[in-house]
Amino acid sequence: MRASRVKYMVLVLIIILLHSSALFGQAVDPAVARNGMVVSTDRLASKAGLEILKKGGNAIDAAIATAFAMAVTYPSCGNIGGEGFLLYYGNDGVVSAIDFRTQAPAAATQKMFLNEKGTGYKKSHIKGLHITDSPVSVGIPGTVAGLALAHRKFGRLPWSDLIEPAVELAVKGFPVSERLHNEMKDSRKYFLKYTSSTKFFLKENKKVYEAGEIWRQPDLAETLKRIQEHGEGEFYTGQTAELIAASMKEHGGLITVEDLKNYRAIEREAEHSTYRGYDIYAMPLPSSGGITQTEILNILEGYNVEEKGHNSALYLHVLAEAMRRAYWDRALHLGDPDFNSDIPEERLKSKEYAGFLRTTIDLEHASKSKELENTLKSHGSRETTHFSVVDSGGNAVSITYTLNGDFGAYLVAEGTGIVLNN
Repeated sequence: MRASRVKYMVLVLIIILLHSSALFGQAVDPAVARNGMVVSTDRLASKAGLEILKKGGNAIDAAIATAFAMAVTYPSCGNIGGEGFLLYYGNDGVVSAIDFRTQAPAAATQKMFLNEKGTGYKKSHIKGLHITDSPVSVGIPGTVAGLALAHRKFGRLPWSDLIEPAVELAVKGFPVSERLHNEMKDSRKYFLKYTSSTKFFLKENKKVYEAGEIWRQPDLAETLKRIQEHGEGEFYTGQTAELIAASMKEHGGLITVEDLKNYRAIEREAEHSTYRGYDIYAMPLPSSGGITQTEILNILEGYNVEEKGHNSALYLHVLAEAMRRAYWDRALHLGDPDFNSDIPEERLKSKEYAGFLRTTIDLEHASKSKELENTLKSHGSRETTHFSVVDSGGNAVSITYTLNGDFGAYLVAEGTGIVLNN
């Protein structure tokens, strides 16, 4: 498959991201650019990435700048205290998948969230918080290590240049958006459980910042400056690591300095599939996205979707039914291969299996999820974000990163400005 066709497909996927709101009947006025583009949910973070492109940085550089900026401006899921996945496509045809998921601390156990009978969750030691939102739930953050690994392999500009926009935002502050104000208001009662979170997120009168008010983050600015000067090592072995470990010890969390020291981001082979002659690359396990996407596209490949008409009732019916089946399999089978060796990966990705699934789709009637024996009992959190970058050379980056739930564990590590994940 020619590299140009692969590049075209990557760009098409990013355009789909830009137009996704059209599926829900919203008017879209897409941005157009000749020399690159940064697409994220936060205007200030996108601007930080764009500044790096204008300075001669490549897509990796701009993605790193966007990610660090979003840790300042979109703290409900933008993070350096969380995790994520990075997918890179180079104009030379090189494809890389970087896994920077959180990892469990050494003291974690398989049943640590269960009550003595093993029949449900135990009570949290933090009153009013579920055990899976408490300090015990915090995993070893991977974002800084993942971004640093991407920079070592594919970056162009100096590391310090990429963090400077985030430092500036944290020092000078920025106007709180209506969205951020509402998110803080919804989570205020949880911030109040920790002195460090109250100090970080709320004003001196313990009220949330109003839309338009300037929010400055001096502790986070100092943390970013240390990472800017000393690199990822400072986060995992330096003062920041010590502050995180101290906060964990104070609040009953499990992460130690040794846990942080031992963390490593992992470069994996990207998930590869084909769709109507195009090569598709996506994140492999432990991300469920690649296999789920492959299954959906394999099912759709058996229909003439162009003939059905974009956003027509029949097109949306087929799309929904394909997604229903792929997410059913995701809930039943997918997990971390380091701890689950019984994942039928090849079957789920096969064209033959997709052919069988198509035989279960009725073009006249919707399926019932109960009939598919869907075991997924809850909805995923809204607070995971995705952003994409393309530079003038045709290099492309796609990042998904998160604190898991809204504001993760609601706990800010004292003296760092880092919101820890759950």
